[in-house]
Amino acid sequence: MMEGWQTKKLGELCDISLGKTPARAITAFWDEKRTTDNVWLSIADLLGATEGVVLDSKEYLSNVGAALCRPVRQGTLLVSFKLTLGRLAFAGRDLFTNEAIAALTISNEQELSKAYLFYFLHFFDWDKATEGDVKIKGKTLNKEKLKAIDVHFPPAAEQERIVRVLDQAFEGIATAKSHTERNLQNVRAVFEGHLQEVFSRRGAGWETKRIADIARHSLGKMLDKAKNKGRPQPYLRNINVRWFAFDLSDLLQMRFLPTELEKYTAVKGDVLICEGGYPGRAAIWNEDFPIYFQKALHRVRFHEPMHSKWFVYYLYVQDKSGELKRQFTGTGIQHFTGEVLARFPLPLPPLGELPRLMAMFDELFVETQRLESIYQRKLGELESLKKSLLHHAFTGQL
Repeated sequence: MMEGWQTKKLGELCDISLGKTPARAITAFWDEKRTTDNVWLSIADLLGATEGVVLDSKEYLSNVGAALCRPVRQGTLLVSFKLTLGRLAFAGRDLFTNEAIAALTISNEQELSKAYLFYFLHFFDWDKATEGDVKIKGKTLNKEKLKAIDVHFPPAAEQERIVRVLDQAFEGIATAKSHTERNLQNVRAVFEGHLQEVFSRRGAGWETKRIADIARHSLGKMLDKAKNKGRPQPYLRNINVRWFAFDLSDLLQMRFLPTELEKYTAVKGDVLICEGGYPGRAAIWNEDFPIYFQKALHRVRFHEPMHSKWFVYYLYVQDKSGELKRQFTGTGIQHFTGEVLARFPLPLPPLGELPRLMAMFDELFVETQRLESIYQRKLGELESLKKSLLHHAFTGQL
């Protein structure tokens, strides 16, 4: 322990109160038109905090619903402690929260400042605190374990100095992060804009073809442990399909018979498209070995191999422009069905122009990926810098 520092339990330092979710089935508890002042926060709303302060929410309670809940006063520190752990913000107004958010009212702000506690809980190792407490939907704490968190803090003057240094440093990091994110968005916008321009202007000789007329497509195998027979084989799910690439880090296995090899595998050059989950997201399987795929994916095998990548580029720009979602069915969980895919219109240039256009797209794609990698690395470095500053602050090295 550093000289002059103390350690106390969070429950000794704060009154900890939890929010509540009134019954969803009773519409009288909810203010769908948001005409009251009864802001009701979920964890997602904490992410939308501006400079650490949350003012609004997508959901409001009616006065009847609010009467069932304990209000959180403006200025109170809020922290999520279920599923998404350690998300922090200050209440920018009197409001209400759900039960996954704890409101921390400090008993003696002469002893412990809210700003210091805000930074300390950013530094706190929430993953370690929840070891052995993983529920079905993710990591979680209960109120008693929240109260038992050890808070290390120095005298008030040192708290004030630490907060002042961190405020200044984090402001600079936030500015750098904003610039980097803007650069990242600009790089993607240039790429998407160029694709959109080519697909929109359509020169002489272009035509539009339905996918069913230029390719064969089919869904993968349904996962049914009771009925599936054969040998366990790794297979692709929609979560494994990213734009232009595959994430093979967590392949599951399903039983397949030898006779199902042709029906349920993708081979080099096949396009795999998400039917649900992230409908329309697609990539080309470019490995020399076949891979099985599940029912949540479409396999598209073009009669002309050059159309595969052209199709993926077109799906991508349609997705980014918002046009692709017009093809989806379902009000809740949306799907890109086989029927819709069959009649999906693909603009095609003359076959002789494809190599030149594809080379142009590929060159821009590679450069976009290179710049994205640089900016993503910069964002990672900024996050590492924040963690380093917090570590130095709360180990007496700042």
